[in-house]
Amino acid sequence: MNNNIDHTDPAKDMNTERGNGGETHQRAGDDTKVLTTQQGVAISDNQNSLKTGSRGPTLLEDFVLREKINHFDHERIPERIVHARGSAAHGYFELTESLEEYTTAKILTETGKQTPLFTRFSTVAGNKGSKDTPRDVRGFSVKVYTEEGNWDIVGNNMPIFFIQDAIKFPDLIHAVKPEPDRGFPQAASAHDTFWDFVSLSPETMHNLIWLMSDRSLPRSLRMMEGFGIHSYRLIDKDGKSTFVRFHWKPVLGVQSTTWDEAVKISGADPDYHRRDLFESIDNGMYPEWEFGVQLFTEEEANNFPFDHLDATKLIPEELVPVKIVGKMVLNRNVDNFFAETEQVAFCPSHVVPGIDYSNDPLLQGRLFSYLDTQLSRLGSPNFAQIPINAPKCPFANNQQDGHMQMQVPKTRVLYEPQSLDPTRPRESAKRGFASFQEQMDDGVKGRIRAESFADHYSQPRMFYRSQTEADKAHIASAYAFELGKVDTAHVRTRMLSHLPHIDEDLANRVASALGMELPEPADAAAPVQDLGTSKALQTIGISPKSLKGRLIGILVAEGSSHSEVKKFEQAAIDAGASVKIVAPNKEVTLDDGTHIQADERLAGGPSVLFDAVVSIIMHPPAKKLAMDSAALDWFNDAYAHCKAIAYCPATEEHILSKLPIEKDKFVTPLDDVDGFIENAKTRLWEREPKVRDLA
Repeated sequence: MNNNIDHTDPAKDMNTERGNGGETHQRAGDDTKVLTTQQGVAISDNQNSLKTGSRGPTLLEDFVLREKINHFDHERIPERIVHARGSAAHGYFELTESLEEYTTAKILTETGKQTPLFTRFSTVAGNKGSKDTPRDVRGFSVKVYTEEGNWDIVGNNMPIFFIQDAIKFPDLIHAVKPEPDRGFPQAASAHDTFWDFVSLSPETMHNLIWLMSDRSLPRSLRMMEGFGIHSYRLIDKDGKSTFVRFHWKPVLGVQSTTWDEAVKISGADPDYHRRDLFESIDNGMYPEWEFGVQLFTEEEANNFPFDHLDATKLIPEELVPVKIVGKMVLNRNVDNFFAETEQVAFCPSHVVPGIDYSNDPLLQGRLFSYLDTQLSRLGSPNFAQIPINAPKCPFANNQQDGHMQMQVPKTRVLYEPQSLDPTRPRESAKRGFASFQEQMDDGVKGRIRAESFADHYSQPRMFYRSQTEADKAHIASAYAFELGKVDTAHVRTRMLSHLPHIDEDLANRVASALGMELPEPADAAAPVQDLGTSKALQTIGISPKSLKGRLIGILVAEGSSHSEVKKFEQAAIDAGASVKIVAPNKEVTLDDGTHIQADERLAGGPSVLFDAVVSIIMHPPAKKLAMDSAALDWFNDAYAHCKAIAYCPATEEHILSKLPIEKDKFVTPLDDVDGFIENAKTRLWEREPKVRDLA
């Protein structure tokens, strides 16, 4: 609660003057930096172009104007084709358990050392200016600046991908992006072209059901799991290979919003996730993840009931446990969003000695694609010289020239072998990267997909049957919503034909919600297996019962009880939550005369922004708020989203009594602070069928 409001305007002390036209000039003093051109020439007037007379034409000789406009005209670079909307932060990686038995990579063998890293989170389908909260996969990419070179883990918040072969990636993205003849919908998969493509591509069924789950609606970037997706290899000192999959597990646990919340949040705060990440680091609540690996041999992989080289398949933790061996902490926000978050270039091909690739055909295509795309975005093969991309270890090569070359090689020799400069770098068989010596079969070259990739339904079935009842209802409702946006009838029918292979109950729920007959099941290319369920695949079921990292909204107005506000604020903070004050006005005076500044005005701070809400208002403001739709929505939405509500007598008399809000165990009076705090740690999911029509 901010009760230290300072209206002093520092501009008055910044040597401010008015010009002939009333424009503002702020002059540098002896202890102030002087504004200059790029060449270091001091600028005398940054408000007016050079003209012939006060009303005459502007002169072309004005180099200050030309430089300023020229740079402005070229400020933007092409946004990423996918993952354009991103947020990022600096931090460190610390290994807690050595993997020396499996790899020579120092980053995975030397414990207790903090290695700097940079992590970027992103949506996939939307452009750079789209919202943070669409139903979408989230990118989860980490650049670790190791002493052996940069290591990039370029992943998502889902452990699998839509397609099995990189040659299909342009088709997938063309299908999910805005339709080319109309340019919409933006950042949405709920349209005909996407569902036309996926319904004709059974390999997409597994990632599709993850997309329909609450995993696609994260509560916070701090509350997402991260996955490297593909199988990689770890190589030991003897050249022996062990397969590995990489995992990031959030210390705050997996937490998500509901679809209705996500839609309303996007209107209230399109930057919801970006703001949450920035503020949490700014407030010293550093996001943290455990780093885990799934390790398995070639022989073990041969006994899996699926092919681990298929990127549409996960490896259940019950089959191969995740071994926690390190942690990632994000503890510093970027200094400049463009220079760092926008210009960072992640490539799966950035690995260090001791880590190698598998033959996953999607991974193999990404090894080319990610490097290639940097030329389009950043304009030069020298993108690695941009500070955010540059290694922090010594590096040396014979690369020469190119657009924006920023190094100055002091040698006549940029080739090898050579004999003119014995100080130039040379290869190292001992320290250099060595690819795994894989024994290849005698297969015939051809465009062939492995038969072991043909099972497209068993893992989606495992995923759905692993969910809680609330998770299942959200998945079925998501299919119904998305297909309800599809106008082409045969696309809806075709998509429904895949669902019986996943689960008959799911298929019937979606068909019923759409008012359609369930068609004959699609042909399955391989028998569908009943794999064991896995609790690790849930969302609601594994969300922690905790207030750490969550946000409580307290509604106040003129005359609200200062002591009650402080009581709830302190109880929430003691439980690990943050608190924001919401009020009808930006500034209000409490019952003891304390004048405070609200964090949000009620009209711009809806309850969808909070994990639980408290109302502490007096009778006159309550009577007035009972006529305010924003106030009514504040309580209605909190109730509809299964959140805890604490209310005062005035709220009960004037507002709650007029709303369809049942006083269940999560709607409590102010005198039950402990009950409210306990409720606020989770949600009352059994309330949801009473407030929402679920498929």
